[in-house]
Amino acid sequence: MLAAMAETMMQKGYVGTSVAEIIRRAGVSRETFYQQFRSKQDCFLQGLDTALEIFNQLRMTVPDSGRAPEEVFRDLLRGYLGTLAAQPALARLFLVEVYAAGPEVLEHRRQAQSLFVAAMAEVFGVESEEDRFACEAVVAAVAQLVTAHLVADDIEGLKALEGPMTRLAVRLLT
Repeated sequence: MLAAMAETMMQKGYVGTSVAEIIRRAGVSRETFYQQFRSKQDCFLQGLDTALEIFNQLRMTVPDSGRAPEEVFRDLLRGYLGTLAAQPALARLFLVEVYAAGPEVLEHRRQAQSLFVAAMAEVFGVESEEDRFACEAVVAAVAQLVTAHLVADDIEGLKALEGPMTRLAVRLLT
């Protein structure tokens, strides 16, 4: 059902997607939907959590022991961009449709972005508030640029952000 929701929202947006369309696409009954979710927004939040879990697992797959922060960051960013490119519906959920889903969902996303900031700060060994702000700025820049490419359906442009964003992070944090 989460995949059906993401695919439908990719085509129609959050506002234009009804529970009826999600269950039709998923091939389940309304009763089955409401056994799993309280509402469309609840389904959306669980889809968002699925996206976050994928990104959290990515962090665990990139070794950082004995490697330069630039290399670790580049590998994490490559994995992030590759995951978004491979799953554009889920990516749009996390980066585009989240704005239409209401304040609770936006707060959920804000908390998720703070996890990305913390991971970046860990990679670069950030200790000062100024450097922490630089991490926040890089994460925000990545999110904005990725969103623009997703909306334009420019997957190659999305992948091409790896080099420039890595260089920017290194310039700000080393």
